[in-house]
Amino acid sequence: MQNIEPLGHAHVTTDTFAEHKRLATWQEIYGRGIANVDIEPIGGKPFRADVTFNLLPNVSIAAGSRSPAHYRVTRELAGRGRDMIALSILRSGAASATQFGNELISGVGSASVLVPTDPSTSTLYTDGSFITLALSRRSLAALVPDLSQAFGRPVPGSSTALRLLTRYLEVVQAGDELTHPRIGQSVSDHIIDLAALALGARGDYAEMARARGARAARLGAMKSDILRELGRGDLSADLIAARHGISPRYVRKLFEQDGSSFSAFVLHERLVKAHRMLIDRRCNGMSIAQIVYASGFGDISYFNRAFRRHFGATPSDFREAARRSWREGLE
Repeated sequence: MQNIEPLGHAHVTTDTFAEHKRLATWQEIYGRGIANVDIEPIGGKPFRADVTFNLLPNVSIAAGSRSPAHYRVTRELAGRGRDMIALSILRSGAASATQFGNELISGVGSASVLVPTDPSTSTLYTDGSFITLALSRRSLAALVPDLSQAFGRPVPGSSTALRLLTRYLEVVQAGDELTHPRIGQSVSDHIIDLAALALGARGDYAEMARARGARAARLGAMKSDILRELGRGDLSADLIAARHGISPRYVRKLFEQDGSSFSAFVLHERLVKAHRMLIDRRCNGMSIAQIVYASGFGDISYFNRAFRRHFGATPSDFREAARRSWREGLE
């Protein structure tokens, strides 16, 4: 992944290639154009790969799935490598990774740390999924002065920092943060911070990384949890705190440091959900009251006031405008 050009966002899948050219095309596009690896499929099943790339300042993210294959960085290819560190998290499947004579994967949820400037072999023995980060070595070294000690060993899935990093990556990839240049630097900084903690940042360096990265990861995970539970009438800071093993006071503090509040975030997201349902043709059979309760509101009068204040029109206005649009689309 070390030679990826600044594309911003790209999705590549072998499904779009002619079947008899899938392997050769992937070897050319991904193997030599992006990752500098030789690719050798395992077994007789058709080769398949599906990867989404996101490029941020000092961080490239590749997430997807692949069929069984060896990915080898030979000595010749390693000579083309850039000064990056590859942190690859196994999300599913059976895999191994070796470099400097050491095995670098300890099961699903663990991560291997590879130096692209030295030979290595990564193998998926079954269909599997992964998230691989290409991280600026200079940025990591600023937080992990003894960074070289992380080479040649796995990061176990039990690592709290690695779990936070994985959760944060899932949250930002599920949203639209990675498509906004304005906040790309912030997301990149958080990823570097969490990766540094996973790779062994200590003392003041760890405290600095933890203050930024771990806080962002926790807040992102809580926001994701809240979005899944918007319809619950008992959704509260106490409930979210219990789920994440922290105090309700700390939950509120994290939202305040983000420039908002827990209650304001919940209200905004519930209003957005209700608005989305009001104009969604699939929800046409639901009454406005049903949509109100499905969005987590317990008081229709309060919802109507909040909705009009937020969107500048009533729920009925939006519902009728949407229905006119649907009818015009059929004419």
